[in-house]
Amino acid sequence: MPSKAVEAAETREADGTDRAGKAAPRRSGWYVVLALCVGAWLVHNGFRPVTPPMPSAAEAFAAGPGHYTEAAADPLPPAAPVAVRIPGIEVDAPVLGLGLARDGSLDVPPAGNGNVVSWYKDGAAPGAKGTAIVAGHVDNARGPAVFYALGTLKKGQRVEVTRSDGRTAVFTVDAVEVYENADFPDEKVYGNTDRAELRVITCGGSFSAKTGYQGNVVAYAHLIGVKQT
Repeated sequence: MPSKAVEAAETREADGTDRAGKAAPRRSGWYVVLALCVGAWLVHNGFRPVTPPMPSAAEAFAAGPGHYTEAAADPLPPAAPVAVRIPGIEVDAPVLGLGLARDGSLDVPPAGNGNVVSWYKDGAAPGAKGTAIVAGHVDNARGPAVFYALGTLKKGQRVEVTRSDGRTAVFTVDAVEVYENADFPDEKVYGNTDRAELRVITCGGSFSAKTGYQGNVVAYAHLIGVKQT
């Protein structure tokens, strides 16, 4: 079992804003999004074979660039996200800024609301310099939730984040990978970056009726443009 003792990055600028490139909580993936991973729908339905789709090997970094592009837009000033749209998987959801729960895990929206995305508000803002983290439920007791289809996302597809400053940050997907708990690459997912990057996280991997999903699906993306809303 991964250690629970690793603390979140606490670096901040003197004016109270997050330092560019600040990492999200440095914890193994199962612990960061533990509340997302219960698999309530599967348990409620007697563990029927309805597990969410997983990314194919072709969408991993190791498979080559695909539609990946190194071209990147200049980072924006920090501004809180308002909504996330991923047209390729029909996601259009409001964003709730959350921090860490008492146990140090990333807090998440109530399980009953499946169409809300959480943003780690103590990290980078989407579109600003650094690695911004958003997460969402894969399912709840009612069925598929906001990121159920995240594993079907393809390289080159777009993620759009509407921000409180009236701008929409447009990201392109670089890769989509799935990790089991023991192999979750903290630094790769949460590590600092000099450009504006985004991680979209939900639960995935194998499933246990006792403990829920055993891993996470992670979509990697970087900023390529900005639209005025």
